[in-house]
Amino acid sequence: MRAVVAVVGAVRGAVALGTAAVLAMGLSGCGGRANGQADAAPPHASPSADVTQLPGVGPGMRSRIPADARQVVLVTGADVDSIDSDVGLWERRGARWHLVDWWQGHNGKKGWTPHHTYGDYRTPIGVFTVHDAGGVLPNPGTRLTYQQAASYQPPKWWGKGTEHIFDYTIAIDYNRVIGSPPSDQRKPQGAKRGGNIWLHMDDGRGTAACVSQSREKMLELLRVLDPAKHPVVVMGDAAHLAA
Repeated sequence: MRAVVAVVGAVRGAVALGTAAVLAMGLSGCGGRANGQADAAPPHASPSADVTQLPGVGPGMRSRIPADARQVVLVTGADVDSIDSDVGLWERRGARWHLVDWWQGHNGKKGWTPHHTYGDYRTPIGVFTVHDAGGVLPNPGTRLTYQQAASYQPPKWWGKGTEHIFDYTIAIDYNRVIGSPPSDQRKPQGAKRGGNIWLHMDDGRGTAACVSQSREKMLELLRVLDPAKHPVVVMGDAAHLAA
């Protein structure tokens, strides 16, 4: 996987309220351990960029970004089967995009897909709005609508290392009711299309379909994302993003 590299233009970078058992079933599109550790991360260059177009995002994908979006979380995988992602937080300032920060994360343990289905362990490719957040822990200062609930706690059978991955979550608006907490199990396009696709904390492995990152970066996202700036997540493998 290639690191997010700026300046030179090569930046590539879920439960019905109730029981933990319901959470475990409903979040099968999100957390859980992948089989095997992620590959070692390559070294990163230190980015600092202001660009007119989001790097690596081609005209097809770019046309899907709402005109009023002024914050973008850009998640890029090296190829369609990669579980490693470069994540860049971009903010539009006038006519240019400014790279606020970048880091590494993980996506689905089988990579990416433009046609996500329940249980395929691939993260859906596309442009998705962001409105709602939640987690085990109290609101850390986000302006997104936030739900604190103990029911976000992952089931113990997911294993060691997953205990805190849902301390904080942000719902990606894929097959969900916008304005409801991430724990809401309603899926407007039907259960076969999957759902409960979140930004959440990392356990060092690929996910069941979500995008994960460190606690530090989750807190950064929660505190920086601003509903008034109409944030979106643009995500996929490099080839699909460039189309």
